[in-house]
Amino acid sequence: MDFSIAAILVQDGITSGAIYALLALAIVLVFSVTRVIFIPQGEFVAYGALTLAALQAQRLPLTCVLLLAMGVLTFVAESAAMLRNVERHHGRGKSLALVAGKYLAFPATVFALTKLYAGAQMPLTLQVLLALLIVIPMGPMLYRLAYQPLAKASVLMLLIVSVSVHLALTGLGLVMFGAEGVRTQPFSNAIHSVGALQISGQSLWVIGISAALIVLLYLYFEFTLSGKALRATAVNGLGAQLLGISPTRAGKLTFTLAAAMGALCGILIAPMTTIYYESGFLIGLKGFVGSIFGGLASYPAAAAGAFFVGLLESQSSFWASAFKEVIVFTLILPVLLWRSLTSRHAEHEA
Repeated sequence: MDFSIAAILVQDGITSGAIYALLALAIVLVFSVTRVIFIPQGEFVAYGALTLAALQAQRLPLTCVLLLAMGVLTFVAESAAMLRNVERHHGRGKSLALVAGKYLAFPATVFALTKLYAGAQMPLTLQVLLALLIVIPMGPMLYRLAYQPLAKASVLMLLIVSVSVHLALTGLGLVMFGAEGVRTQPFSNAIHSVGALQISGQSLWVIGISAALIVLLYLYFEFTLSGKALRATAVNGLGAQLLGISPTRAGKLTFTLAAAMGALCGILIAPMTTIYYESGFLIGLKGFVGSIFGGLASYPAAAAGAFFVGLLESQSSFWASAFKEVIVFTLILPVLLWRSLTSRHAEHEA
């Protein structure tokens, strides 16, 4: 291996690691706040990429129909909960109108906009924004439908629900997008030369946006009230609840952030690799391996672990391409052993 090949492998590893880092941070965030091991995180990657691909092909992405259906189900669930709560009869009409606006009017508006512009030639920026507008609202709706009723269940029960949700979303992905894989248009076709090393413009976009998102997440958690509320819930859920922080709102906000990060990862990686309806699981699983480095609790360790996974994957693809997935996923065993030997064991406070 000469220097140029080594540099290319490092570039590929850092680019993949940036994607895995975002997914690892999302998985850590979801687990810290809700105790959910969020296996369906990868489905948001696939949905984001394939929704953008459908828009670029000037077809109506069926994810906007799924958003509409999830909105109706969420409205029914919220309305039923309000009607069962006899102590909240005052202002019930106003609350129902607010819920109808969030879960009926908003998805209907997104569906109408998508149907109106799906057949038109749009700039890449508008295509990306519309894809995000379709996929991100599915996050809080998914939390309301699948996880909120089981918020006090055990971690094992929530894991079983996660597996079920993953299988359901994968099946829906096959129905909506078909079995064919697609790639989307790159953000940039430029090639930059630094000595003997050539860096693609798309790689710079991926690394730049990922770094910007990590910085924005740090600023959000450090300086905003809602970010501090999420941190408080992650540190001590019961204490945060006693201080007036709603665990339901924290859960919905967490899933909104996770869906946004997943969809954006899919949009970033889709020009570089062919995405199938089931590709998100494998990509998300590599983010999960990164999150294990941080014990599903430490954001910096999870991000560092994800970059290490990306670099290991790129090296494995050169030295033993047939076993690269085996090598990456086998990495989880020594990490789990190390975490088991060095971490204190304590029951999580609900």
